[in-house]
Amino acid sequence: MEEQRGQGVRISDIARAAGVSRQAVYLHFSSRTDLLVATVRYADEVFGLDLRLQPLQATTSGISALRTYLEFWAGYIPSIYGLARALLDIRATDRAAAVAWDDRMGALRSGCQSVVDCLIRDGDLRPELDPDEVVDLLWSLLGIEIWENLTIDCGWSASQYVSWIYELALRAFVREEKQAGN
Repeated sequence: MEEQRGQGVRISDIARAAGVSRQAVYLHFSSRTDLLVATVRYADEVFGLDLRLQPLQATTSGISALRTYLEFWAGYIPSIYGLARALLDIRATDRAAAVAWDDRMGALRSGCQSVVDCLIRDGDLRPELDPDEVVDLLWSLLGIEIWENLTIDCGWSASQYVSWIYELALRAFVREEKQAGN
């Protein structure tokens, strides 16, 4: 489907591809934005997001939560990469795509917040750091673009990506005395 009027794929394009009327789409979704948000959330269901996050709930420390979350994310990105790349490509000119992207990045940020909360709970976060800034930095480190640069452009394996991002996060965010043996 071709991009038209800076709005990417239109509801009529989606309806035509699905073999239904435009009105039928609007019976289920009040706007194109609602449709795109529902689409990205549905992708999370299809790709088993909740199941993939279960190991995070079984972690016993903030440091293990950090490692587990990075492993989850590195394994999840390949599943959602096509959709993520499409949203990234059009979000600057397509408000609905930007809202859908922001919805999923908000979920990623919430996961980063949970990890930082665990580090704080365990007394593992460097005391001189602002927790909100740590969430910002961790969230940025996990950006699709960084994953894309390292794994696609540089040819890194998923395990290399996890190891390096983990090591960076560990050194940057975790108290030195807590880093030993991790």
